[in-house]
Amino acid sequence: MSISKDNVLDALRYVDDPDLRKDLVTLNMIEDVQVEGNKVKFKVVLTTPACPLKNQIKQSCIDAIHQHVSTDAEVEVEMTSRVTSRRKETDEVLKNVKNIIAVGSGKGGVGKSTVAVNLAIALSKTGAKVGLIDADIYGPSVPMMFGMKDERPQGFDRDGRSFVYPFEKFGIKLLSIGFFVDPAKALVWRGPMASMAVRQLFVDAEWGELDYMVLDLPPGTGDIHLTLVQDFPLTGAIIVSTPQEVAIADVRKAADMFRNEKINIPILGIVENMSYFTPPELPDKKYYIFGQGGCERLAEELRIPMLGRIPIVPAIADSGDSGSPISIDEGSPVTVAFTRLAEAVAQQVAISNAIREAFGK
Repeated sequence: MSISKDNVLDALRYVDDPDLRKDLVTLNMIEDVQVEGNKVKFKVVLTTPACPLKNQIKQSCIDAIHQHVSTDAEVEVEMTSRVTSRRKETDEVLKNVKNIIAVGSGKGGVGKSTVAVNLAIALSKTGAKVGLIDADIYGPSVPMMFGMKDERPQGFDRDGRSFVYPFEKFGIKLLSIGFFVDPAKALVWRGPMASMAVRQLFVDAEWGELDYMVLDLPPGTGDIHLTLVQDFPLTGAIIVSTPQEVAIADVRKAADMFRNEKINIPILGIVENMSYFTPPELPDKKYYIFGQGGCERLAEELRIPMLGRIPIVPAIADSGDSGSPISIDEGSPVTVAFTRLAEAVAQQVAISNAIREAFGK
């Protein structure tokens, strides 16, 4: 039996994307089908390079060709990606940024900035183009976490306006209000002034093309949050919490803000930080110092995904203080936790974009 391109496409209609629950052909994820004798070659274009199911999808494609076309077919599958976006062509603000992901928390002290920084680096390591904005205007920590406390961005003029180039380090582009103010002095700004300063990090910087922009929000629910969600097309929000009940109570407030009918930002899920402690000498033990299962119960209550659990490891804080976030350390088990978090976030972004596409939102 001779093999045709139609045979290949018909077989691949039996392979569904596990998240989007439609077949790869209908989703236009199959490209460049080539057939020479019994050799079959094609591309599978995933919705993110961080897809955690990449190997499963690849094997399902090979199995489908063998089952529905020919057991003798030599199948070569190239796995590539094209990050999806629900940005409109008429959007002028950050028009080359496909997805803006806000990382928030109901209260301070839960490790929100640590999660935002390491998430951005983990996404970049998958091959995505990533940016990071530190919008925590009263407590910017990105300059310290990247070892850039005394750095100042380079500026340039265009069409009578002044712009800056974001810094590039560890594979991501980044800006923080901390690059523009004296770190030794407290910021005494009213809400409108603070909101305007954050807005300039978006519109007065040359961000270029990005698959994901990670936005480190201030803790709580205030003026800056409202400015960002109203002025910029956020793809979704992640909420960071610790397992303690007092932290979880504040997560509900953050969730209510994002779900307010005037804001209506999809919540991509919850990240439980400082989830458990594992002593180096007892690698199979987990000690739940701040309680267990609190974030998981809240995720079920709010009907949102549980994206990941980050353990308590002194090296996380130490690496941030030294200017080398732990996600750049390939040998750390915590890096694996952040890699899985990045995969889960990218997965939820793709699902959210597909749902909004389906319902025309």
